[in-house]
Amino acid sequence: MGIGEADAFSERLKQELVALEAANVYQLLESEPLIEEVLQGLDAASATVDDMDEWLRIFNLKLRHMREDISSIESRNNGLEMQSVNNKGLVEELEKLLERLRIPQEFAASLTGGSFEESRMLKNVEACEWLTGAIRCLEVPNLDPSYVNMRAVREKRAELEKLKTTFVRRASEFLRNYFSSLVDFMISDKSYFSQRGQLKRPDHADLRYKCRTYARLLQHLKSLDKSCLGPLRKAYCHSLNLLLRREAREFANELRASTKAPKNPAVWLEGANNAGQNGSSADTSTVSDAYSKMLTIFIPLLVDESSFFAHFMCFEVPALVPAGAPNVNKHISGGNEPDDDLSLMDPDGNDLKPDNTSVELGTLNDALQELLDGIQEDFYAVVDWAYKIDPLRCISMHGITERYLSGQKADAAGFVRKLLDDLESRISVQFSRFIDEACHQIERNERNVRQTGILAYIPRFAVLASRMEQYIQGQSRDLIDKAYTKLVSTMFTTLEKIAQSDTKTADIVLIENYAAFQNSLYDLANVVPTLAKFYHQASESYEQACTRHISSLIYLQFERLFQFARKVDELTYTIAAEEIPFQLGLSKTDLRRVLKSSLSGIDKSIGTMYRRLQKTLTSDELFPSLWDKCKKEFLDKYEGFVQMVARVYGNEPIMPVAEMKETLASF
Repeated sequence: MGIGEADAFSERLKQELVALEAANVYQLLESEPLIEEVLQGLDAASATVDDMDEWLRIFNLKLRHMREDISSIESRNNGLEMQSVNNKGLVEELEKLLERLRIPQEFAASLTGGSFEESRMLKNVEACEWLTGAIRCLEVPNLDPSYVNMRAVREKRAELEKLKTTFVRRASEFLRNYFSSLVDFMISDKSYFSQRGQLKRPDHADLRYKCRTYARLLQHLKSLDKSCLGPLRKAYCHSLNLLLRREAREFANELRASTKAPKNPAVWLEGANNAGQNGSSADTSTVSDAYSKMLTIFIPLLVDESSFFAHFMCFEVPALVPAGAPNVNKHISGGNEPDDDLSLMDPDGNDLKPDNTSVELGTLNDALQELLDGIQEDFYAVVDWAYKIDPLRCISMHGITERYLSGQKADAAGFVRKLLDDLESRISVQFSRFIDEACHQIERNERNVRQTGILAYIPRFAVLASRMEQYIQGQSRDLIDKAYTKLVSTMFTTLEKIAQSDTKTADIVLIENYAAFQNSLYDLANVVPTLAKFYHQASESYEQACTRHISSLIYLQFERLFQFARKVDELTYTIAAEEIPFQLGLSKTDLRRVLKSSLSGIDKSIGTMYRRLQKTLTSDELFPSLWDKCKKEFLDKYEGFVQMVARVYGNEPIMPVAEMKETLASF
């Protein structure tokens, strides 16, 4: 291509470019018509494009309006669809509400006019359950708060309240009449009660069975209207109280009539000796057995009735007989009584757990007071009857009552425990009355002047105490000890007063009676601490009386001898022993004169003292021991006299102590 030389090649290219441009210009000039035609086409196309642009703007405006219309339609359609959904939901809710508000015809009929016969009770209970549930469903939170003030709900609630009021009134009236008719039927039938020659245990099994038929009804009445239970409880208490009092009265009357007991009461601490002993030997055990039978029959019955009443009448209190504990009736009487316990349940059939601190416990005890009030009079009558026959049987009855009391829970069957407390108090009062009368009998001995020998009440008290110890049961020890304290204190006080009425025989009366008291109560004092205390007191008083009496005998017989010794002893406190023989009336000559007058006929003097002691005693049994005491006392005093003579008067001759001892031994 001749590119070996750059200049030549560059020149060549310039020439070819000029030639090419000239050719292009020529070509352009030749294609001018075509260009015009193209330009015209371009103008036409441009006009068409402008027209299309205008049309597109118009279509775009129309589409924008259509979109707005479609959006508006969609919005309205969504609202209608939501309204449809809400209306459907509202209809469903209203259907549910209407279902709640609907009163089934069969339930309405049962609540307003149905029968309360036993065969219809299942229907009545179902109606109660429905009514309770229906009322509960119309209350917050079971019902949405927004429905509470709806007119239909208010009207339906008022209708349900009217149904409830009508049913509660009808059921309450029926139950009041039913309780009364049940008891009236039993009272009119004499075979239910004890009759002449036949003691009959009260049997309430049939009564409780019939009442249990309406137990669920009572529980529903409580859930519907708790205030209706008050009149129902009063009606039940009034009716059953009549039955229980009639049963107790008939039983107590026949119990007393059929019990064989001595007609003449024992006289313990007054009257002739034989009369007192014969009266006290009669067997009166049937009296305390009768009282025990009264408690054995009625205390378990009253506890069971209290427990049944508490559960039957829907008291929310702890069980009166704890779960798993033996039945009181079976435990005490050995009977096979039916279990009448009713569990507390709510209307849905679930067990209720009573609160131990339930405020209803006080209400229950008030109701039990009304249920059982008046029955205590028949128990009191048995106690008074037993007391008239044998007052000492109060001891047995006190022990029996205490045993029943210890078996009662502190918070169980409040009236029954109160009844037992009252019985125990009444028995204690009656026994105290007997003790007071016995003390008056003892004190009447004061009026009998110049009594000698053993007083009648001393040996009789030993017999009385022996009998009292035989009757002790349970916790009666304190009662008996108080009686012993009062009786023996009165005996000792009266004895001292009788003794002081004659100072000459005072010590003899005390010696003989305190000795008799110790001899008669020796065995009992070994086993009864209270009597042991009085035994020791009598022993001390006996020793003191012996000492005084023996001393008086000795001084009466040897007055000059021991009076001389007393004067010497008194002077030893003021002057020296060596100076005493030089005092007036205490010289050696005076001593010899006293010794001669007192000891010259010592055998005769001791014999006189022996006979004087023997004469003053009415009981020969006491004389040997008293004489021994007298000899010992005299010998001790004489030995002291001999020692005084040796100390003050030197070797002055006097009868030796050993010789005096031999002389005394001969008596």
